[in-house]
Amino acid sequence: MRTVDQHGKAGQVERASSALADVDTSGWAQRFDLLSDPHRLEILLGLHRAPGICVGDLAAALGRSENAVSQALRVLREQGWVTATRSGRTVNYRLDDDTVHDLLHWIGARHG
Repeated sequence: MRTVDQHGKAGQVERASSALADVDTSGWAQRFDLLSDPHRLEILLGLHRAPGICVGDLAAALGRSENAVSQALRVLREQGWVTATRSGRTVNYRLDDDTVHDLLHWIGARHG
C-alpha cells in the first residue's frame, strides 16, 4: 500500500492557491464574457482594422444596424475598451485597451 506524502500534497495545495493571487480572475472572466458575444467581437475586429471609424461605416461594414452597433459600442466604452472622439456631428471610435488589442492579435487579427 502506498502512503500519501502529506508534505508534498500541502506543497501542491499551496502552489495552486498562490496561482490565484497571480491573476485577476474576475477581471479576466469579465473580459472573456465581453469577448464571448460574436457581435462585440466583430466590432472589436472592425475597430482594430479601421481605427477611427464612425458608427455608420462600422455598421455598414458589419451588416448590422447603427443602433445595434451603437449599443455594443456603449458597453465597450463603459468597460474602457473603446474611446470615442467627436468631429462635428460624427463620432469616431477606436480601441483603447492594450490587453484587448493583444488578444485580438493572438486570435489572428491583423492591422489594415
